[in-house]
Amino acid sequence: MSNNIVVAIDGFSSCGKSTIAKALAKKLDFVYIDTGAMYRAVTLYFLRNEVDVTNETAVETALNNIHITLKTQDGQVNIFLNDEDVSEEIRQMHVASNVSKIAAIPAVRHAMVKQQQLMGKSINIIMDGRDIGTTVFPDAQVKLFMTADPKIRAERRYKELVVKQPDITMEEVFDNLALRDHDDTTRKESPLVQAEDAIVLDNSYLTPDEQLTFALDKITPFIKA
Repeated sequence: MSNNIVVAIDGFSSCGKSTIAKALAKKLDFVYIDTGAMYRAVTLYFLRNEVDVTNETAVETALNNIHITLKTQDGQVNIFLNDEDVSEEIRQMHVASNVSKIAAIPAVRHAMVKQQQLMGKSINIIMDGRDIGTTVFPDAQVKLFMTADPKIRAERRYKELVVKQPDITMEEVFDNLALRDHDDTTRKESPLVQAEDAIVLDNSYLTPDEQLTFALDKITPFIKA
């Protein structure tokens, strides 16, 4: 039986899951694993190679040709797709608009969940995503479910994107988030749902420090002195 600690953070898009996960990992000296980035990397590969998502053989072949690694560089966790740093490109709207559809494919989810479970077998980890506390690590010691007001989430996301995509509109961002919420919560394979034993963290009006304090209070009892 493993004695390592797993903190599972699930929730809607643009709720700050990765931000708090990174802060927790740094504070606790845990390994942070961004599962959303993994699905975005797969989506990028599918888009670049025009993979026919209705063809099971084509999907399986693509997955066999995908190698994803997470590397920490200058304090930042970068994601590499077949040895190429795609950390910036996977955040672009063309990837965001397709990731929920690709992530809903059973073969894709099975492949990523298998990788994620291997990552958390022997080390203390903070992992965020959509199905971490329900599918990937249902026995995680701490489960957080993050949510926030949709308008606030859209505003946060818009501020991130407009720096590099000045032509993007708030309406586009809001509609994209609404579509992703629908796809994430209604897909048949590992939908986004709150685990029964998850602790809800609504950060609509919380500062980053307040969120971090809230999460640390839930995690520290599980850390042995």
